[in-house]
Amino acid sequence: MRKNLIIATLIAVGILLWLLSGVLGNGNGNGNGDDTGGRPADPPALADAEPRETSREPVAVRARESRAEPRQRILSLRGRTENKRTVEVRAEITGRVVERPVERGSRVEAGDLLCRLAIDDRKAAVAEAEAALERARIEYEGALKLRDKGLQSATAIAQAEANLAAARTTLKRQQLNLERTALRAPFAGVVEAVALEIGDYATPGTACATLLDLDPMLVTARVTAADAVKLTPGSPVRTVTATGRELTATLSFIGKQSDAATRTYPLEATVPNPDYSLRSGVPATLRIPVEEVLAHRVSPALFTLDDDGEIGLRVLDNDNRVAFHRIDIVEDGPGGTWVSGLPPVTRIITVGQEFVFDGERVRVEQEDSTTVSARAAR
Repeated sequence: MRKNLIIATLIAVGILLWLLSGVLGNGNGNGNGDDTGGRPADPPALADAEPRETSREPVAVRARESRAEPRQRILSLRGRTENKRTVEVRAEITGRVVERPVERGSRVEAGDLLCRLAIDDRKAAVAEAEAALERARIEYEGALKLRDKGLQSATAIAQAEANLAAARTTLKRQQLNLERTALRAPFAGVVEAVALEIGDYATPGTACATLLDLDPMLVTARVTAADAVKLTPGSPVRTVTATGRELTATLSFIGKQSDAATRTYPLEATVPNPDYSLRSGVPATLRIPVEEVLAHRVSPALFTLDDDGEIGLRVLDNDNRVAFHRIDIVEDGPGGTWVSGLPPVTRIITVGQEFVFDGERVRVEQEDSTTVSARAAR
């Protein structure tokens, strides 16, 4: 029994010495000289980690140098032709239609007869009014002679003068009624529609014919407030109709009151139309020069979008790093698209722009003029 107790005591002392040797030997129990209490050390912070070397080679792109040229910015608007005036010539008195010398499509000059109403007794009424005027004139002159002799009162003189004025008014009214039997064109134009036939009975307000004023012709459109302030009346306007006809117009009107629904302003350009060959209501495109800007001619195939969906081009700086520039389209034509928003002299990436990003340094293969011309031709 005593022997077993001695063995157990020795084992316990040995274990205790082993434990104490570890604590005393490391100072803090982990053998690494830190105070983590035996826990594994934390990994280094991401910012302190050594950057990894990339194995990617610079992307090869093609670029060409482009120099900006002065270019006229053109404002393009969609509109339509519109005749200057449309008038329905209407009767002012009652009467039966006895003559209508025009048909639909007839060209008339100002003052030409459109419809004639029966004169009836209107000539007789004019003759009667003329006789009444003559009598009133004689009575008035006689009253004046009597007044000079002291035989006429002031009241009688005033009554005679009033009768003379009334007779003159009556004659004028009867003459107007006689003139109104002839319905005439108020301006030169084309008869678009006729509403009365010979034998019809017209009353005041009855339409005889619809007359269009086609010279000059108007080309109308609507413009935003931002563009309206750039326009000046009298500016030349190039117009192309839906039928392919090219017209030279002059900007004649820019509205001051916007439409409540669209917030746009009316615009009119005037086109000479002496032969009436241009019809009203034809869709047309108006191209109005606005301002001169520096622009580059590029192929639309080079356009790309940034993260915000804005259209632009990728170019290179002096260090062959990629930069994105948003652009505005100045003019579009068969030889390419003229754009603004780029430096006056820049290198535009023509091949490989889809595989690079802003700030990336690339390997550049400069294009020659033959390659550029061939791409523009395509």
